[in-house]
Amino acid sequence: MTHHHVNTSAMDDPDLVIRLAQPQDLARAGELTYEAYANSHVMGTDPDYGAYLRDAAGHAEISEVLVAVEPDDEVIGTVRLTFPGSPMTELAGDGEAEFRMLAVDPKAQGRGVGRALVEACIERSRARGAHTMVISVLAGNDSAERLYERMGFERLPERDWTPAPGTDLLAWRLSL
Repeated sequence: MTHHHVNTSAMDDPDLVIRLAQPQDLARAGELTYEAYANSHVMGTDPDYGAYLRDAAGHAEISEVLVAVEPDDEVIGTVRLTFPGSPMTELAGDGEAEFRMLAVDPKAQGRGVGRALVEACIERSRARGAHTMVISVLAGNDSAERLYERMGFERLPERDWTPAPGTDLLAWRLSL
């Protein structure tokens, strides 16, 4: 198990560790994901979606659940990294990787946790030979769009999609 320390700017916390979720991390990872997305209007369209967001243990069987942890092992961020062939993969095709459900504890926002999680997804995808990262961002999520733009992602409008009425997902890509 390699602990990946990320320190890309003076604002980032050198104590932050990004790693694959361990069994004891999964309940908190699920709660963080639920808290991050439960208020989005995606929830209104599917009564089972809340349970799906919370199911980090299930996600760990079909994707890589990454967590950002403090030195005391408190989970303060999480993301799901998926590859073609996984039931969690929505956009990624051959040679591509995808991450979903990026969530950061509100009390830890502004510390570079989201960026560190995305960077870990990029590194892990490169190591698996993927040449492109693709993601879906809920239309109107300006803070997410700003993060991805700063990290070099570009819009991929031909792959935008609408999984449910009123839920418009905008596709973005990054060459790895």
